Amino acid sequence: MAFANDGIFFGDMVMAEKVIFFDTTLRDGEQSPGASLNIEEKLKIARQLAKLKVDIIEAGFPIASPGDFEAVKLISKEIKGPVICGLARTTQKDIDRAHEALREAEKPRIHTFIATSDIHLKHKLKMSRNEVIKTAYEAVKYAKKYVSDIEFSAEDAGRSDPVFLHEVIKTAISAGATTINIPDTVGYITPDEFGNIIRNIKEKVPGINDIILSVHCHNDLGLAVANSIAAVQNGARQIECTINGLGERAGNASLEEIVMILETRKNYFALDTGIKVDEIYRTSRLVSNLTGIIVQPNKAIVGANAFAHEAGIHQDGILKERSTYEIMSAETIGLDRNRLVLGKHSGRHALKSRLNELGYELAENELEKFYNNFKELADKKKEIFDDDLLSILNIIEGVKTIPEAYKLVSMKVSCGTNEKPKALVTLDVQGKNLSFEGSGDGPVDAVYHAIAEVTGTKSVLQAYIVKAITGGTDAQGDVTVEVEENNHTVFGRGVDTDIILASAKAYINALNKLVR
Repeated sequence: MAFANDGIFFGDMVMAEKVIFFDTTLRDGEQSPGASLNIEEKLKIARQLAKLKVDIIEAGFPIASPGDFEAVKLISKEIKGPVICGLARTTQKDIDRAHEALREAEKPRIHTFIATSDIHLKHKLKMSRNEVIKTAYEAVKYAKKYVSDIEFSAEDAGRSDPVFLHEVIKTAISAGATTINIPDTVGYITPDEFGNIIRNIKEKVPGINDIILSVHCHNDLGLAVANSIAAVQNGARQIECTINGLGERAGNASLEEIVMILETRKNYFALDTGIKVDEIYRTSRLVSNLTGIIVQPNKAIVGANAFAHEAGIHQDGILKERSTYEIMSAETIGLDRNRLVLGKHSGRHALKSRLNELGYELAENELEKFYNNFKELADKKKEIFDDDLLSILNIIEGVKTIPEAYKLVSMKVSCGTNEKPKALVTLDVQGKNLSFEGSGDGPVDAVYHAIAEVTGTKSVLQAYIVKAITGGTDAQGDVTVEVEENNHTVFGRGVDTDIILASAKAYINALNKLVR
């Protein structure tokens, strides 16, 4: 069904004012511990951000390292469409380096910053207020000789004296800044406070209406998204954010959450994002895969459970009318569909629906018998998978199970310190044994290449998760994979004391689900 922008159907839409999205995944997001990216990975993310149609990509901090400089330089050369931004402190050498990295950008921006809170002035900068004002003016003026698009940030603005903050902003505007950014650098401010800060700036700073007012909120108290929304409600028109909320400490405001708040409640906010929302999920997965930082399952919008339902009452409502328990559709952000999770809280309606999808139409007495067996198993397992349903079907007289398209016959793997991993895999494919020897970066990669060749699949491995069921070196390895092909996503699972064999079982299990 079609979803209204506010979850309710309205008549005439209000013309929406544009909010500018400044993505800093490649700069502030990369500062997440363990999230370091190489140049090629940064370029991949930048290309996807351009597809997502963000307005500005902060590609890095050019003076921070040679790698950062080269990444900004390459992104400036390759990416067209969004503004490409480089960060610089308020020093000439920083600004020179940023300009050098941005030379080939279609639309370059230099972003310079200095702290304005008394705690930063005293303990970090060891500067007076007058020195900060003078430095801010000279930095913006100096950057202006290189590019016309200058952003100035007052670091730790949230904890700054408002009168002094206003004076610094006025000075930066007079020097030529075209965007003024107000960061809640340590995630300390509440939405009401932050809204007041933005409203006072809009009301009291001369020239503020001639430039773009921006915000950059951190999530230390879990308020980054709420503060960003409060800011736009009070006149800010640029939001600085990251994919999956990556960033220093607890991270930044999450782009996907802010976008979908404004899109889902468009009739309330009357603000347009310009974001291609069906690229959100793809962007989230790319960033997660390249940084190695897994998205928490209950993360809003892009978490594995964001469009998943287990409770029987919810599942029944969803099957009758999606808007009963969903305010947006999974398809909107680029997912194939929502997910009804089968577990001990599931009801007959969801169970019957899943069996129908698997190709089974059970009579009422068969369904009742199946449901009782399902409940017994669900009390023992957190989640019931398709293979579990098929095993239950085996005990119901008159119901035949679907034969597996692929069965593992044998597998031989070789690898070593100076040897490229190889895997010889033989599968039963519709009664015929087919074999292929594949190689890869590791034994599991080699096995998966061999299986892919035998089956002819074009699927993409989206996630690979390993956990031990028991302790010790002889522990049972439990492997779960997420596989996508032709806009269909399935999960496969394999268990074995041999982790490579468990991995093969999980992948074959997923491929069989794709066939079904």
